[in-house]
Amino acid sequence: MVEAAAIVVVREYDAARDRRGVEAVERACEVGSCGKMCLFTDLLGDPLCRIRHSPAFLMLVAETATGPNSSTEIAGLVRGCVKTVVSGTTQGKDPIYTKAGYVLGLRVSPRHRRKGIGKKLVGRMEEWFRQTGAEYAYMATEQDNEASARLFTGRCGYTKFRTPSVLVHPVFGHALRPSRTASIVRLEPREAELLYRWHFARVEFFPADIDAVLSNALSLGTFLAVPAGAGASRWEGIEAFLAAPPASWAVLSVWNCKDAFRLEVRGAPRLMRAAAGATRLVDRAAPWLGIPSVPNLFAPFGLYFLYGLGGAGAGAPRLARALCRHAHNMARDGGCGVVATEVSACEPVRAGVPHWARLGAEDLWCIKRLADGYSTGPLGDWTKAPAGHSIFIDPREF
Repeated sequence: MVEAAAIVVVREYDAARDRRGVEAVERACEVGSCGKMCLFTDLLGDPLCRIRHSPAFLMLVAETATGPNSSTEIAGLVRGCVKTVVSGTTQGKDPIYTKAGYVLGLRVSPRHRRKGIGKKLVGRMEEWFRQTGAEYAYMATEQDNEASARLFTGRCGYTKFRTPSVLVHPVFGHALRPSRTASIVRLEPREAELLYRWHFARVEFFPADIDAVLSNALSLGTFLAVPAGAGASRWEGIEAFLAAPPASWAVLSVWNCKDAFRLEVRGAPRLMRAAAGATRLVDRAAPWLGIPSVPNLFAPFGLYFLYGLGGAGAGAPRLARALCRHAHNMARDGGCGVVATEVSACEPVRAGVPHWARLGAEDLWCIKRLADGYSTGPLGDWTKAPAGHSIFIDPREF
């Protein structure tokens, strides 16, 4: 008997109708191989949590059935958002803004793979990107995710583009001592916007609506580090800072991912769990020792994401380290397990970001031109543009 071919329908996500099916696909697509450690993401009942803060967003599902009257099943899903970002500069060094669509969260249930569902979902998402005026589409995956890279570069026409790194640091049981060589100033959203538009105006993927990012309820503040002696006691406002910045400074903002989703490491060996638990016990008993304890990553944990990381001057990496220590203590008070950031390979302040290599990842970003009637324009083809020193990671889609 020949099994009837499944009918695949791609449509917009309906929360009341699709939530359970989407959650089942997410569980089936946990990161990691069977029998090995994997990273599970708990979306806290909101499959749209990673995109709903973007100016325009859409989630699609692929629904399968073997006939008109048969039961249906969610076989795959994809999320996307569209925003206006910096893609380069003119010869006069003015920023060029481009509308770009971001593909994220592509999932296909293991039992429905190799049937073209992933390609169909991406194609439909690209149609929506074009309808909203996007000139480019891009996506991100881990560099060792060969299946994802093959789908996008081999079947969907994307080009390998950028290779930023995700840097992750555990949140210890003890607070970290503030730096004695840096003073930290908390900026108001208006001040942060002025600083970011001044410093990141020519940085790839810097969002035109940075004001909306900074004023979002999940953004916990922007912090500026300057050499001790030029800090909060002498702070005269952002206008004075921009008019005469110190020789070295650094800045970052903190985004509360904990209230959007939680993470959990599953499949860890008992010995690893026991060793991590032992570090926490020692840290709790003798916090003055400063033991680098491992948080309980084997139960759901939250993270704070550090975005807008940048600076200038020879002392910027040291000042960035002071900011990261401050963010660590914020995350500790907020009940998080880790702090994370994402930076380009050549980011000037990268050397100052404390992180554990085993917890991080190397990302691969791929890009595709969507606009018809290609013309060079002031930018040319962004897909062929050389990488800059920095890249702006929007926390709304991390």
